Amino acid sequence: MITGRPTAAPVDVAWLRDFIARWEGGWNSHDPERLLGLMTEDIEYEDSAWPVVMHGHADVRRFLSSAWTAMPDLRFEMVGDPFIGTGSAPSASFYWRGTGRFTGPLSPPGFAPTGRPLEFYGADFHEYRDGKVARLKIVFDNMDVGRQLGLLPAEGSRADRAGAAAQRVAMKLHGLRRP
Repeated sequence: MITGRPTAAPVDVAWLRDFIARWEGGWNSHDPERLLGLMTEDIEYEDSAWPVVMHGHADVRRFLSSAWTAMPDLRFEMVGDPFIGTGSAPSASFYWRGTGRFTGPLSPPGFAPTGRPLEFYGADFHEYRDGKVARLKIVFDNMDVGRQLGLLPAEGSRADRAGAAAQRVAMKLHGLRRP
């Protein structure tokens, strides 16, 4: 059960470690209600993996369904120690490692599964209200993820170079030149 905290209460290390353990457990459970229980109803959630900022539990539920359908074995673990924010709102951030295998469709954008494994690193930035995440930003390297999953060509490969050349030609055709 989440202990409520007033908006302005500072985050302490013991509370944060407990919260992150529950957060990690919620993600790894693949139970949307367990994870949503750690977020305010009006959560504002921005994730590198999703095309729009999510607002509220319904938006987040759609995102979780998409992520867990694409990677039914998706798991996260915190890496290193968390950082407690020093601003006016109670906040924290931490690094994590994610793993999974792309065995289901990914919508949006509509990618077919490749069966390829994934190991990636990223960071969570949380703002808390009443003991729950009220604002969340998750960042990671989407290019690296795309390459690992077989959605983008390998860095430096012939296909990668051809794609870059095609982009340059398209920009010249549109009248956009390098500075």
